[in-house]
Amino acid sequence: MSAEPEDAKPKLTITINYEGKLVTVKVKASMQFKKIFEVAEKRFQKDPGTFKFVFEGERVQPEDTPASLNMEEGDVIDAHLEQLGGATSC
Repeated sequence: MSAEPEDAKPKLTITINYEGKLVTVKVKASMQFKKIFEVAEKRFQKDPGTFKFVFEGERVQPEDTPASLNMEEGDVIDAHLEQLGGATSC
């Protein structure tokens, strides 16, 4: 019998929530969120860079990984439309 090494990271199932619509993705703990964001934006039919992603109240950066955020199986990331500017006309 061969056992997997304890340091081998299995895939995690992460859910991305945008206005009650859910996208579930299986990812490696070492995968950068940049790739995960691209998948989510395609599935939600949005242009790249449309969303900001938040996990436990903190913004998720493209270079972050599930491991760096101590994510666990079934965790949920919230997607919000990126808000730019706030210019007023005088």
